[in-house]
Amino acid sequence: MKTLLKCSTFLLALATCMTANLSLRATADSTAGLILSLKCRDGYNVNVWKKNDSGELLYRATSSKGNLSLGRGTSQATEGGRVYRFRNGNYQYWVWDSTLDSQQSGALEVYKNNYIQMQQACTKL
Repeated sequence: MKTLLKCSTFLLALATCMTANLSLRATADSTAGLILSLKCRDGYNVNVWKKNDSGELLYRATSSKGNLSLGRGTSQATEGGRVYRFRNGNYQYWVWDSTLDSQQSGALEVYKNNYIQMQQACTKL
């Protein structure tokens, strides 16, 4: 009985820790500087960070559908501004800094297997 109680307590503690970690706001660590912050339609908030020591690009997004944190992004200058690209399995997340129409606008695009799944208009914060 004592072993069952210990096992149950351990599993409850583990589940609580996992839930708490998954529900925390998506933020970068203190060794990274914010380079782009966007507020997008449908409640998406997207931040692109750059680690000070390595230059690695980090993606942090929050929404009512959940939070997502990614690393190892790439950056490319385009005619309309700059695009930051991040990959997570079959998904690609493109964050556009500026558009041809406005320097204060941006966009979030999500692709799955190279097919667009979502496109959101955003404004810079």
